[in-house]
Amino acid sequence: MLPLLRVHHIAIITADYARAKRFYTHVLGLRVIREVHREARQSWKLDLALGEQYIIELFSFPNPPRRLTQPEATGLRHLAFAVSDLDATVRHLTAHGVPSEPIRVDELTGRRFTFIEDPDGLPLEFYEEA
Repeated sequence: MLPLLRVHHIAIITADYARAKRFYTHVLGLRVIREVHREARQSWKLDLALGEQYIIELFSFPNPPRRLTQPEATGLRHLAFAVSDLDATVRHLTAHGVPSEPIRVDELTGRRFTFIEDPDGLPLEFYEEA
């Protein structure tokens, strides 16, 4: 067995760096660890944490191709965040102008969840834990 320890980070490429940075830091509340401009690549790299855990690398590149389909395309289907109060999460998102899908119940676990899209259309799930 391969001795994997944990997921280290998730990399996301955005078409609009400033808009995505604001979304992930102001709306979702992730903490900036480091921000680097890479002149040779005409690219930004933003390292973000959830609490003390390094979680997302947000990249910008000139003219990245768009995602072709949702969410059943090959590759990352969605990114899910655990929340303790889904109703409060939806209220927070709504207050920031972020629409969410109707709340659903996971038929296998009985837990409630909903989806939104980040500024680039990446599906984000909020899954309520006890």
